[in-house]
Amino acid sequence: MPAVVVLGAQWGDEGKGKATDQLGSRIDYVVKFNGGNNAGHTVVIDGEKYALHLLPSGILSPGVTPVIGNGVVIDLEVLFQEIDALEARGVDTSRLLVSSAAHVIAPYNRTLDKVSERFLGSRKIGTTGRGIGPTYADKINRVGIRIQDLFDEKILRQKVEGALDQKNHLLVKVYNRRAITVDETVEELLGYAERVRPYVADTPLVLNKGLDEGKTVVFEAGQATMLDIDHGTYPFVTSSSATAGGACTGSGVGPTRIDRVVGVIKAYTTRVGEGPFPTELLDDMGEHLRQKGGEFGTTTGRPRRTGWYDAVVARYAARVNGLTDLVLTKLDTLSGLEKIPVAVAYDVDGVRHDEMPLDQSDFHHAKPVYEEFDGWSEDISDCRTFEDLPVNAQRYVLALEEISGTRISAIGVGPGREATILRHDLLG
Repeated sequence: MPAVVVLGAQWGDEGKGKATDQLGSRIDYVVKFNGGNNAGHTVVIDGEKYALHLLPSGILSPGVTPVIGNGVVIDLEVLFQEIDALEARGVDTSRLLVSSAAHVIAPYNRTLDKVSERFLGSRKIGTTGRGIGPTYADKINRVGIRIQDLFDEKILRQKVEGALDQKNHLLVKVYNRRAITVDETVEELLGYAERVRPYVADTPLVLNKGLDEGKTVVFEAGQATMLDIDHGTYPFVTSSSATAGGACTGSGVGPTRIDRVVGVIKAYTTRVGEGPFPTELLDDMGEHLRQKGGEFGTTTGRPRRTGWYDAVVARYAARVNGLTDLVLTKLDTLSGLEKIPVAVAYDVDGVRHDEMPLDQSDFHHAKPVYEEFDGWSEDISDCRTFEDLPVNAQRYVLALEEISGTRISAIGVGPGREATILRHDLLG
């Protein structure tokens, strides 16, 4: 049985949660392998909306084991808020597994994230202020706190002392904030130790054994390709690996075990936060897409920037991830438009670029080269086969498939779990 990576092929918010949820009845494990509570997945089941931040979307599928991998950074307060909220709605969360090697977002990480972003002013990155970046920085600087450290107070205290030796100098002398004490930090973190203990497991061992036994594992990315720390629009990116390679490092499952890589992509484009966005619409059409598509952040509620479909980004995502399939979402948002432009290339100072420009500066100055497609007026939300779609909608999908270089295996035509057209089996 397959191991499948599901990831965003644009700047996030493409509908990865729904794509993973579509496979729910056929999979055994869903693994979140990167990020933290700085991104969210919205899943609609029988008209009920579930907003997930730290928990993998597999938590909503009976029989599926949801896993938070070692590549994730965990705000324990948020984790248990999510668990409590789902339990209150009758969702069983007892199957959840949490990697003992996942890093913990300490209270000082949240404080530093907020004050440093304000300090940057016009040069801000556009973070969510939830401590994600500072926690990953601690991880790389080898002063981070892991889940397993919560079970040894002596080690935990030593690590907090080491981290605060430097951070308090920054807070007091640079940002004019009060120092954070070791005792208050240790007390807060220890308060979660016994509650998290039943969930903690050697998740790489569990997942590899599952694959040995023929189980199906889906690896669910937080954020998306263009926000990847290495392959995204740096520095306007997240602090982790949101591309297919991150599924391996963030879960402890080797690359030879991955069978399929599914990219989720909107029928247009959005992004949240700062950074270049070649097809961005700053006019009434951009607002139309925002309102009709409900383009407001699951985690922050921030209005998303909107723009036309960018085939250059799609081809780039296909290349760096090794995509085998695309799931095209929100096609229904485009219903009613007379013409639908698609960026097929960029113009940079008079030079055409069919692929991603080499330099970030060139990408920042890239102007989209558009090809227009005829729109359709029909409501497509009840379509369940490709042939049910209006002819122009079919042509639009086939054109995107050709210019993106990857087959479109599923099409989202509405927010509900059932509002999907399947063209090819995502598990093989």
